[in-house]
Amino acid sequence: MKKYFNKGFILLALGVSTLACESTLDINETEVGFTTENVTPDLLLAGAIQAPRYRFEVTGSETGSIFMNQWAGDINNVTGGFQDEFRLNFTQTYGPGSVIWRDIYAGMGTYQAIINYEGAEYNNHKAISRILKSYYFQFLTDVYGDIPYSEALQFGENFTPAYDDSKSIYRDLITELNTAIGTLNNYSAANPVGVEDTVFAGDANGWIQVANTLKLRILLRQSELAATDSETASYLADQYAALDTNFLTTDATINPGYANADGQLNPFWENYGQDTAGNDTFDNDFIVPSEYQAEFLKGSQTEDGLSTNVPDPRLTRMYEPVTQGPDDGNVTGVQQGATNTTAPPELSELGPGFLKGPDQDSFLFTAAESFFLQAEAAERLYISGNAQQLFNSGIQASFDILGAGSAATYITASGNTNRIGYAGSTNKIEAIMTQKWIALTGINAMESFIDYNRTGFPSVPLPIIAEQSKLPYRLLYPASESSSNSANVPNQPGSAAFNDRLFWDVN
Repeated sequence: MKKYFNKGFILLALGVSTLACESTLDINETEVGFTTENVTPDLLLAGAIQAPRYRFEVTGSETGSIFMNQWAGDINNVTGGFQDEFRLNFTQTYGPGSVIWRDIYAGMGTYQAIINYEGAEYNNHKAISRILKSYYFQFLTDVYGDIPYSEALQFGENFTPAYDDSKSIYRDLITELNTAIGTLNNYSAANPVGVEDTVFAGDANGWIQVANTLKLRILLRQSELAATDSETASYLADQYAALDTNFLTTDATINPGYANADGQLNPFWENYGQDTAGNDTFDNDFIVPSEYQAEFLKGSQTEDGLSTNVPDPRLTRMYEPVTQGPDDGNVTGVQQGATNTTAPPELSELGPGFLKGPDQDSFLFTAAESFFLQAEAAERLYISGNAQQLFNSGIQASFDILGAGSAATYITASGNTNRIGYAGSTNKIEAIMTQKWIALTGINAMESFIDYNRTGFPSVPLPIIAEQSKLPYRLLYPASESSSNSANVPNQPGSAAFNDRLFWDVN
């Protein structure tokens, strides 16, 4: 694995009082004994939105991009990178699995503090916190399975929370989101949300759209289970009948005032771009495209012997063409697990579609993902709508994020092509998942990994040094949890990552 450093919580609340930053930092650094007696939710929200971002946006998405054969490491200049991932060697001490668990749980503490605030005058802030808490809890239970939920986030009151089964967590997340939507539909003007909302600046409808889209994601996750489980099928039918289709159609972005200053860099830029002096970071030089994704987007034959023959204009927005050597002018990737004796002499780096600048937005929920979720739901007849139009809207939204211009020519060229075009794909779900795989690269790639376990798409080659025959179903509980919460953590042998499926995974 890579070396992971605890950067702490870079909690920005620019434009909000200094107290907001200081109080939020106190919560996440100490956690124990925190009370909201003298700190109101409006002073906490900006920091709360930011708290889990670094670990989710950087470590989480990078791990997903490696699992899903989108990224690799520059083996020509760095030895030993991603060895655990490429060998598919996952234990309780696996670095990303440990820090994702630790830091996202810690980051969610402020959401609970806001929700627990006594009095109804900050109900709008509480609703936003419920949505965000649900967002991250879904991620955690999708990655680890059964997790502490009902007894979690109790600050100093409970250091050994019980584990809840993931299916019951899923059901409660829908309840929590419905509660939040109900509150925001009756938005209280007494304590409006303002600049402390670094996503929508207090626009209640934006948060309602996030909640509805998150509900759709939660429900779709159970689509394969519903085919064999009548209780789940009945539950989903009731939920879809009641689902508000006011979904996201624009990106839900986070920006508390990112800038080229110490402690104010966008998390993605801070890790993959440059420092405040303009020096490239380690990962700026280290992260390169996998050969599989680079060749796939070129339309060339990939290592699994397939070719779309349709060049994708997003390629040169995602990755920089090399400027010397035999591949001069082309985007060049490397097989996951290759050595420097077999790798191309020059490898591409992340491109301008990913690296826009130190003040670039973070993505909470992209319009591309929303449209692909809607396309899948329409294709499965869960909601009304034209699945092909929604699919094409997802592609255009992906082009928009990357600054790739109009997708019209690409949509026409790829339309009759299996796996990437809607009309030409024998399996429409495969086409949706494949385009979603492209769109979420480097943004929320763990979502593609989770979707792969749910649907089997897209099928990507394993690293050439893989010691397992398939990708893991989950990450293991970290060793720290086994030592600090041994009475409750489920017994989990090392083989569980490859043997124990999530409740919704029946493929």
